[in-house]
Amino acid sequence: MKIILLKDVKKVGRKFEVKNVSDGLAINKLIPMGMAIQATEGNIKGLQEKIKIGENNSAQIEDSIRKAIASLKDGKVVITGKTNDKGHLFAGVHKAQIIEEFKKVTAVEISEDSIKLEKPLKEVGEHKIKITLGDKAFEFLLEIKGEK
Repeated sequence: MKIILLKDVKKVGRKFEVKNVSDGLAINKLIPMGMAIQATEGNIKGLQEKIKIGENNSAQIEDSIRKAIASLKDGKVVITGKTNDKGHLFAGVHKAQIIEEFKKVTAVEISEDSIKLEKPLKEVGEHKIKITLGDKAFEFLLEIKGEK
């Protein structure tokens, strides 16, 4: 059966790909779980329109993030947190806090998936934060200041 994937499915394919899979897999798993739809002519045309709209939206998002980073005062976002005597934060700075502060300063919202952060930041100082949108990457400085 020919299907259109609505999500990335391990060992089957990526989102928006048109694939041929066994009828059993399509009827019993992929379609009922909302992971795929049958690839009819109308669904394929609808998919092409969605992809076109998505490309336009991502271009606008990239442009707004680029402008927001350029407009940052001193090129940084500042977050203040409580520290111990050695300058370590008691609570780490997480993606959600970075996104919230970035939005306060620039009025541009970014998704949590686009920020690459291996673990919460617990050190006072400047940190490079990378935002990735597809194959494009943007960076800004996050300055963490301590208060006792």
